[in-house]
Amino acid sequence: MSTILETIVAHKRREVAARQELVPVKLLESSLYFNSQPLSLRSYLLREGSSGLIAEFKRRSPSRGWLNQYAPVERTTLGYMQAGAAALSVLTDAEFFGGRNEDLTTARRFNFCPILRKDFVVDEYQVLEAKSIGADAILLIAAVLSAAEVQRLGSLAKSLGLEVLLEVHNAGELAAAQPESVDLIGVNNRNLHDFSVSLDTSLSLAEAIPAEFVKVSESGISGAAAIGQLRAAGYRGFLLGEAFMKHARPERACAALVQELYAQLTPASAVLS
Repeated sequence: MSTILETIVAHKRREVAARQELVPVKLLESSLYFNSQPLSLRSYLLREGSSGLIAEFKRRSPSRGWLNQYAPVERTTLGYMQAGAAALSVLTDAEFFGGRNEDLTTARRFNFCPILRKDFVVDEYQVLEAKSIGADAILLIAAVLSAAEVQRLGSLAKSLGLEVLLEVHNAGELAAAQPESVDLIGVNNRNLHDFSVSLDTSLSLAEAIPAEFVKVSESGISGAAAIGQLRAAGYRGFLLGEAFMKHARPERACAALVQELYAQLTPASAVLS
């Protein structure tokens, strides 16, 4: 585990313990969203004609600093959906990514596509919290969890109707993926030690991912050509955050990419006719 991950996870454990004191589980269970039926991220990515884009709302990152401190959640996420994104991802970590739970709840109020809660989940409380704020799916990171923890947290999520995206960085971490607790496998193309990015990570792991999991590629996806290459390797989900959020109007950057994707997928004869 890299130093930055150790720092984030240690802080997250302290943060979750403090939050449980302020907002008990009973209060989470009284949320408007707790008994609602989540949308299926898996199904939206596999839909015929889906762009496969999981468009992320992400204010900052530990490696890049502030990306877009003042982008409004409502306009940006609604713009993503209207542009043709298959799903949304919302960072809810405050300390390192400038997010908050309210960002996801705001996105939920204005959108009817699946929303992934992007955070460092290390405790059952966070799974219940994800359901209470309107998430449809959660992220589990294999690099910070044991196989038993992935199984336990994933099983709880699925008992609540949430889907689980397990993020891996290498073949060894795939061992934590069990069909009964995980729905999608996300391959993070960012090296956790030096923060370099390479699509070769996704391409090299594609065949090792069992067929029952929907394949998602994360980080370092620069445009339609890269997505075409990943799609040919079997990926159906493409998570982009910084590529959009570094623009003043992230939703417009998303719309431009969606147009490129559909031009790529549309046969020349159909365009000419």
